[in-house]
Amino acid sequence: MEKNNISHFKSVHNAKLFGIMPGGNEVWEYKLSGRGGMEVCFINYGAAITSLKVPTADGKKTDVVLGFDTLENYIKSYALQGAPYIGAVVGRYAGRIKGGRFRLNDNDFQLSKNHGNNTLHGGVTGFGQVLWEAELQGSSILFSYTSPDGDEGFPGELTVKVIYTVTDDNELLIEYKATTTKDTVLNLTQHSYFNLEGHSQTIEEQELFINSSKLLETNAENIPTGFILNVANCPFDFSRPKKCPYKIDTSFVLQETVLPQASLFSSATGLLMSVFTNQPSVHIYVGGSCSGKLKGKDGADYHELSGICFETQNFPDAPNHAHFPNAELKKGEEYYKYTRFKFEQIKKQDL
Repeated sequence: MEKNNISHFKSVHNAKLFGIMPGGNEVWEYKLSGRGGMEVCFINYGAAITSLKVPTADGKKTDVVLGFDTLENYIKSYALQGAPYIGAVVGRYAGRIKGGRFRLNDNDFQLSKNHGNNTLHGGVTGFGQVLWEAELQGSSILFSYTSPDGDEGFPGELTVKVIYTVTDDNELLIEYKATTTKDTVLNLTQHSYFNLEGHSQTIEEQELFINSSKLLETNAENIPTGFILNVANCPFDFSRPKKCPYKIDTSFVLQETVLPQASLFSSATGLLMSVFTNQPSVHIYVGGSCSGKLKGKDGADYHELSGICFETQNFPDAPNHAHFPNAELKKGEEYYKYTRFKFEQIKKQDL
């Protein structure tokens, strides 16, 4: 594999060498900070968020995302059954595609299968396992990657840009842009696990709010059946804040004009994280099968309740359901999606 020449970042104050890939490519870590006190670190392996530190009322900063201390642990995590995709950008298609198949422009496409008989989060080698080009731009960092035509079975050479921006109001804005040389399908998301009490704690007492009255019904393989269910009075009704579930792997239907679309609150730290997006759903994920197998940052032992994902995205398996939001990206068009995570100190009675 050809060595990726990004050595010009060695002289940048907010960048440092994070590790070396088995093929010799360098992986770098970059830091952005805002006047509000928030600090966010990223690596160009998977365009992943490695830490997100937010000021708390005690004058300290809490790292509210899961991550690893070494590149080796990021790479090893993808070899686990039920890989966690910690902190990574997910693509080409976030979520599951039934049978790894879809039809586009009267052509059938077979994708690589990496989750039983299905394709999950882009296939065997998704965007979380590749090296991205990185460019610091003031309060933003731009990650770029070109996915070749036929990558994991997807049509078209796809050029992707992910822009992270840290604002002075303690917000993290994530913007996704993409173009393609052939009509294709695309669904990008960010797969950070959040814990407002610190990545070594548990989320079980934190309160989840989802501004949604509907979710996607799924089958035993967690593939959407095509039916959309009302959440009223069911265990997954989070239209009023309540404690995080022990396990959940569910897509909720969103409306762009109903804000915020979701939030997480910790009474222990007083931190409120609000989620804003132009995506049609948020996939909430808690649990997994990696408990006891993951050694996180600072020696933390990660488990099922270490964090919660807010995967803002299109519906899983949308290419196979005509009534789901359109997942097609046509040649000559530009894909644009965004998600904004806002952090603020608040009292519970003010919610």
